[in-house]
Amino acid sequence: MPQMITVLSKKATVMKGDGIGPEVVDSMLRVLKECNFQSEIILCDVGSEQWEKNGRKDATYIPDSTMKNLEDADCCFKGPTTTIPVPDAPRSVAVTLRQKFELYANIRPTKTYDRLTPDRKLDCVCFREATEGLYTGIETQITEDAAIAIRKITRQGCDRFLNSAMSWAKQNDMKKMVAITKRNILKMTDGIFWNSAQRAVEGTNVELSEIYIDNMAQQMVVAPEQFNGAVLVSTNLFMDIISELASGLVGSIGLIYSANMGDNFAMFEAAHGSAPQFAGQNKVNPTATVLSGAWMAEYLGEKEIRDAIFSATEQVINEGNTVTWDIGGSASTTQMTDAIITYAKDRLRK
Repeated sequence: MPQMITVLSKKATVMKGDGIGPEVVDSMLRVLKECNFQSEIILCDVGSEQWEKNGRKDATYIPDSTMKNLEDADCCFKGPTTTIPVPDAPRSVAVTLRQKFELYANIRPTKTYDRLTPDRKLDCVCFREATEGLYTGIETQITEDAAIAIRKITRQGCDRFLNSAMSWAKQNDMKKMVAITKRNILKMTDGIFWNSAQRAVEGTNVELSEIYIDNMAQQMVVAPEQFNGAVLVSTNLFMDIISELASGLVGSIGLIYSANMGDNFAMFEAAHGSAPQFAGQNKVNPTATVLSGAWMAEYLGEKEIRDAIFSATEQVINEGNTVTWDIGGSASTTQMTDAIITYAKDRLRK
């Protein structure tokens, strides 16, 4: 009887983005290829650089052809993109895709490395609601000298987001959830968020606590270890800030990988920006992009690749022999990528 062969039919749209995006995404793709990644990759254009090149005629940084490929894919990978900070420029690629595909949970696992922070240990996950809050972009000009931004918070949005955070806690055996609010001032909007958090933990063994955003920033600096083993949850802007602070405690934003998850789609990306001042210099840290790509492999059903890449990257960073300047080394992007590939392939052979 002939042997049955299972063929993976998963498809990922990959967008290289702006600035350093093409370099770090190429590193990620090379790592996946060397690890025998089986899912199909579709490369597409996105970002402000292609928008400028095409005469600024589009209303979005995402070409129609790219959007069609995104709609046909199982998930996507977004390289860093630049959002031009003027009123008539398009909205950011990330915000646009989060809202289109209802990617309501932006997830950033945050863990220190032994070599980089020997006296500080942090191991938590930052869960950021990614479709509501101030990032809905609803603004009104009242007078020539005054404008209002609307912070939209809904019970439905909070419920689905906090339930997904609870699912993460259960899957990863985490016993603490910390809700970050400013409920003493934002009584209605953060009141809805806090009520949803309370409902999410009902009937579980997860301990829920609340901390105000200003105190949270202080506590992350003076005593980050108290958040070990915790799922940190907050609304869009608050967690955008706290997750950036957490990345600084780890040692570099270049280490922080992330995913944007919805019910039927996911977008993976490094947490850092496009850093155009470093573009083309082969010097930026590929870690965040490589680990985000490894997470994408797991999402597409290739968990063994994810495990090998994560283990290899941790070894490279803790050895410190082939790392980039931001984490104390002198290696190029290419050299650090090569080191990760060597260790990852070795783990896959075992």
